[in-house]
Amino acid sequence: MREKWATRIGLILAMAGNAIGLGNFLRFPVQAVNNGGGAFMIPYLFALLFLGIPLMWLEWAIGRYGGNVFFQGTCPGIFYGLTGKKKFSYLGVLALWVPLVIAGYYIYIEAWILAYAFYSLIDHIPKLTGTDVKSLGVFMEFFKSVTDVKVSYVFYLAVLLMNFIILYKGIVAGIERFAKIAMPLLFIFAFIIMVRVLLLETPNGTAIEGLNFMWYPDFEKLLDPHVWIAAAGQIFFTLSLGMGAIAVYASYIPRNADITLSGLTVVSLNEFAEVILGGTIAIPAACAIFGVAGAQNIAKEGAFTLGFVVMPGVFSTLPLSNIFSFLWFLLLMFAALTSSIALVQPLITFLEDNFFFSRKKAVIVTFLMVFLLNQIAIFVPDALDEMDLWAGTIIIVLTALIEVIVAVWVYKGDILEEINRGGYIKVPGSLRFVLKYITSLYLIALLASWFVKYIPIFIAKTDWNALVTRVILIVAFILLLVLAGKVRLREVKE
Repeated sequence: MREKWATRIGLILAMAGNAIGLGNFLRFPVQAVNNGGGAFMIPYLFALLFLGIPLMWLEWAIGRYGGNVFFQGTCPGIFYGLTGKKKFSYLGVLALWVPLVIAGYYIYIEAWILAYAFYSLIDHIPKLTGTDVKSLGVFMEFFKSVTDVKVSYVFYLAVLLMNFIILYKGIVAGIERFAKIAMPLLFIFAFIIMVRVLLLETPNGTAIEGLNFMWYPDFEKLLDPHVWIAAAGQIFFTLSLGMGAIAVYASYIPRNADITLSGLTVVSLNEFAEVILGGTIAIPAACAIFGVAGAQNIAKEGAFTLGFVVMPGVFSTLPLSNIFSFLWFLLLMFAALTSSIALVQPLITFLEDNFFFSRKKAVIVTFLMVFLLNQIAIFVPDALDEMDLWAGTIIIVLTALIEVIVAVWVYKGDILEEINRGGYIKVPGSLRFVLKYITSLYLIALLASWFVKYIPIFIAKTDWNALVTRVILIVAFILLLVLAGKVRLREVKE
């Protein structure tokens, strides 16, 4: 008997927690500003309709089908079951390797967040002494000191233990219970910060002017294909598609449980967190303090600079600065934790389903692998970027493309029928066409663009750090391939 989610709201909050991560509050505003502002929302919404929502439904459907029909919650077993061919289980290994490698560096980033939350609480963050972007130099130096391994490793061990405890307790007592606490608090903290940011007004500007700057539509950008690729990439990242976690979570829901409305609810919660909250906090705050020109320069520096350098600087100018800074990093901590536990869960499920490990044994074995990968991200220079390039950028798109090929092109049944099973709303038949052609072409274009953009970088990097990282990632993949050979389908007895 496989464990099931105790409540529908628990499932939705856990799925939303999987989707809502650092990208909602940091990556999205940077992408919007650098790709046309308000005009960016046109390709963004197009990608949401023809890439994000169809793939979300698809991953929910194959996960629920696998968990209830042949006791498989991960893609190696699901692909085997959908096609009846063992060779497809080896393609499913990508959906184990991707989340494992992402967790291998994502948990270390959580250590930075926890460190900032701690230093905010004890009011140990620097104070901004000017309104010129150059005045952020002290905050950049502080960021370097916090992320230094001598400081960050203690916080890393703390967040690793947090992830372990939540997952050790199981689906209901661990993941679901944590999601029911963390997700409401995340939205409450984000709302409080958003309101405070909207009230910002300095001689350099206001947050309202910052909103105008962020959402000012540059329609000429729509002629740039890279903007459309960026929008598709953002949808992919923000919904956590191609990472295997959605299917795993869905494998723990009953056979006839609704996934159409539930899936849309998760998408809606994610988009509210990203577009409304994420789009109203960081960039408008930067504009209010540093002016529009300063915010433009800040956006070009990327998400980490925005979150760990600029926002602490902004909060340091406010009364009760340490409290607002603490709330900011606490909401980022909740966003990151709900995502990382979803990333670690696929391998746990794989070991339980195919090797009959107890929950506790599966968690311990999985965290040993995560711990080893964490050490690579922590101690090997530039390994984090290398891991993110492959697992967090290129291979997730390839994994999603394989999902579509298996579920829509190879599977002999009707995937739309499976999506609509028990649904509170019914998805129209046109979804078949969308998945088969539009979504597939979207994924192919996105994958091709990533290869064109990043493969030259990969080829150019031949230093020992890069080579060591690649060898370890290949060894991890081979190990998972060997384990995939043990996949066995069996009938679930409810």
